[in-house]
Amino acid sequence: MTTCAQRLIELLEAQGIDTVFGIPGVHTVELYRGLEHSRLRHVTPRHEQGAGFMADGYARASGRPAACFIITGPGMTNIATAMGQALADSVPMLVISSVNTVSTLGRGQGRLHEMPHQGQTLAGVARFSHTLLDPEALPEVLARAFAVFQGARPGPVHIEIPIDLFAAPVKAPMPAAMRVFPPAPAPQAVAAASRLLGEAQRPLVLVGGGACAAATSVTALVEHLDAPTLTTINARGLLGADHPLDLGATASLPATRRLARQADVILALGTELGETDYDLVFDDGFKLEGSLIRVDLDAEQLARSHIADLALVADIGLTAEALLGALERGEDEGRPQREVGRERCERVRHELALADDPELARYRPLFATLDEVLPEAIIVGDSTGPVYAGNVVARRPAPRRWFNAATGFGTLGYGLPAALGAGLARPDLPVVALVGDGGLQFVLGELATARDIALEADRARTEQGSINRDSSDAACADTALARPLAILIWNNDGYDEIRRYMSADGVAHVGVDLAPPDFAALAQAFDCRYRQAASADDLASALSSLNDAGSPLIVEIDALAWCRQLEH
Repeated sequence: MTTCAQRLIELLEAQGIDTVFGIPGVHTVELYRGLEHSRLRHVTPRHEQGAGFMADGYARASGRPAACFIITGPGMTNIATAMGQALADSVPMLVISSVNTVSTLGRGQGRLHEMPHQGQTLAGVARFSHTLLDPEALPEVLARAFAVFQGARPGPVHIEIPIDLFAAPVKAPMPAAMRVFPPAPAPQAVAAASRLLGEAQRPLVLVGGGACAAATSVTALVEHLDAPTLTTINARGLLGADHPLDLGATASLPATRRLARQADVILALGTELGETDYDLVFDDGFKLEGSLIRVDLDAEQLARSHIADLALVADIGLTAEALLGALERGEDEGRPQREVGRERCERVRHELALADDPELARYRPLFATLDEVLPEAIIVGDSTGPVYAGNVVARRPAPRRWFNAATGFGTLGYGLPAALGAGLARPDLPVVALVGDGGLQFVLGELATARDIALEADRARTEQGSINRDSSDAACADTALARPLAILIWNNDGYDEIRRYMSADGVAHVGVDLAPPDFAALAQAFDCRYRQAASADDLASALSSLNDAGSPLIVEIDALAWCRQLEH
């Protein structure tokens, strides 16, 4: 007999899920019976919010969803914040939860973990929330979830299963996994868009996180158009580290806004054109006056924020390839005289003068050091000063190497757990969590999860070493394991961003000046290495030792000492 819980595990494996984040509880015990003999890796965070952030980081780093196993009631309210962040940034995440028995649903009897309407509560932070009442329908519901992940605008999906159905028998045979292909652009839309772009004299391209899987085709299209391009925070690195046409996430700055207003045709690829990418000064000052072509998997999104003149509901990669082909075929018709895109970008860079910005000066040595010591790293940020600066100045060699919680939902406590998820998804790359002392205190318990992951990797390396000692593959054994995590703490004694807002508005500093914990003692308590850094040289020395041991490396940067050192 196959139970509903066992079939769930089989279906997850068939759909390519390899990692589950969860905290076992009395309502999910039966799920763990199904996990015992599976190929799924289970990671135990110290809080359900951490589980959601880990799944978020896993998906952003790899492009593949992970699953979360969450208990009824408080487990679901705990993970709701992480689901909200993933929903805001279109990050796929599969949340499987328990719910009370079928016969007690909605009756308000004061059962353990009971919520009046758990599914309705979570529906607000999910693409959809489904209560499974028939175990035989499980394959259909999961197929619907993966259809969203693969063929529509992704985000969290919540499936709740009554605890009395986990052990219920499932009679239907195991179905084959459904493969979903995203929509291709309509030929007439491609023709119309290529005509507009071919006639443009001042084209502009806006690229969002929805284009991360199409870096090659989007880059080719941008170069063919010779168009200045704004890559959002979630698209950082899509054109490479130093592409001459990439103006990065500078849409909130005056010089870039002038460029946007002057553009006669704008091509927006996989971007919601939202406030946290285009209006971080919160004045609604990002304006588009030319013809707007938008491409997105979500039809409704095409009419939000900036209504498109020409809207394509389609996959970004397929659309970029189709547009490039159409533009190349139409070149014999001649292209109008247009200003060289690289020259337009250089003028904007000169006006931006980011190298002379005193607000960014304190952070530039930090990012220069990361580029020098860990050029390939995935950098995962919380809401903290260096991350806000990095959203403008950080350079990454490829997409999915820079993401943080400063966009969309804007949560605190994201950086550390999301970095853990990223490290599990991409064990071939170093991972850096860039956090503030305030945000880190939301999730200090996840230092224990970081320690556990490091210990597991050490054990696996030891086992692989003994197996492969005489094998030619021994040198490659570590590539399948999580690498040591670097945790950079920007310590400015509290919530400095809010302090600045209070000062600007003439509000007294109430509730923002916080005494941080002894991070050295915490590192020792959680079996982490610890270094202090008051200069770029200190930071370089610390990061250079990252791979000397398997344990996580905590580097505390005293923000005041760092800034004083720069002044001298």
